[in-house]
Amino acid sequence: MTSTKKGFATIAIHAGQDPDQWNHRSVVPPLVMSATFKQNSPALPKRFSYGRIGNPTRNVLETCLAALEKGKHAFCFSSGLGTLTAIIGLLEVGDHLVVGDDLYGGTNSYIQKCSSKQGMKCTFVDMTDVQNVIDAIQPNTKMIWLETPTNPLMKLTDIKAVAERLKSRPDIIIVVDNTFLTCYFQKPLDLGADITMYSLTKYMNGHTDVIMGAAITRRDDLAEKLQFHQTVMGIIPSPFDCALVNRSLKTLELRMQKHMKNGLAVAMFLDSHPNVEKVIHPLLSSHPQHQLALTQQTGHSGMVSFYLKGDSKRFLLALKIFVLAVSLGGYESLAELPSVMTHLSVPEDVKVKLGVTDKLIRLSVGLETEDDLIADLKQALDACR
Repeated sequence: MTSTKKGFATIAIHAGQDPDQWNHRSVVPPLVMSATFKQNSPALPKRFSYGRIGNPTRNVLETCLAALEKGKHAFCFSSGLGTLTAIIGLLEVGDHLVVGDDLYGGTNSYIQKCSSKQGMKCTFVDMTDVQNVIDAIQPNTKMIWLETPTNPLMKLTDIKAVAERLKSRPDIIIVVDNTFLTCYFQKPLDLGADITMYSLTKYMNGHTDVIMGAAITRRDDLAEKLQFHQTVMGIIPSPFDCALVNRSLKTLELRMQKHMKNGLAVAMFLDSHPNVEKVIHPLLSSHPQHQLALTQQTGHSGMVSFYLKGDSKRFLLALKIFVLAVSLGGYESLAELPSVMTHLSVPEDVKVKLGVTDKLIRLSVGLETEDDLIADLKQALDACR
């Protein structure tokens, strides 16, 4: 890429997409489905040898992801949890991991089970206070896992502050799950993180038709290990899915701008409704970490959580445009009840402590017409009084 291509959308459209690299000069990168590749001589491939080790279509996507994240290396995996598997694989028996107490339910359960089975130790802390993170560090701590904003309570962690406090411990890997905001609204590597990870299934793909994950880093040593894990664990995405996500990145900027606009409008509407107890949205001044959101993020996605005064089930079943379903980040609007859906695997006492009650609703606000979304929420709120 030339030095003039610096804008986010320009990078998304052109990074790794040069038509001159293909003989047919296709403007849209070709979908290469081949599982194996002809070699110039025994054990001397021209570039690719076997699809699990590398694929031209996957390479295009990874090049684009690294450029958007301002990273050096990107690796795609078969899912967000597949990415988690590869990253946790960087740890060894006896290592200690510090994670947030409000992680996404699946991530929470997976880390706990992995750490116990693989002889690693794990400490869950409230990461809204950076001092809690520092206090949890032990001599054998090798990784800090941040999710900011968290799912579903939108709690933030000051990534830069954590990184600065850990300068004396370069052996600790800082990982940030950036799924909620994407690299359009937040760039963890610029703030001092070592790895940014994604469930590309969500906003990065944005069309609810692919399951995939990714890890991006600037560190050569971590890249070498992640590439090894990608190969030997075999948790790779298909070339077809890579082509779909690469397509989706071209509209990421436009989609995130619309998600933010719709999400903020929905949050402000809910905040004014008498049947809503509390709205959680980092761009609302009522959010306890509103100022951090303004400095660490350049915006917010379509994620909104709120506590309902009425009957949750009645509210959810009354919705007509919002779809009752798990997941998030697609063009369609979704609504869910975390306590019995995405966070079902979280122990009850932990849910009570965190505030993940049967009154907490999580919305993924999509790209529909703003007035239609608000009208749908209004009629559903009126129906559950």
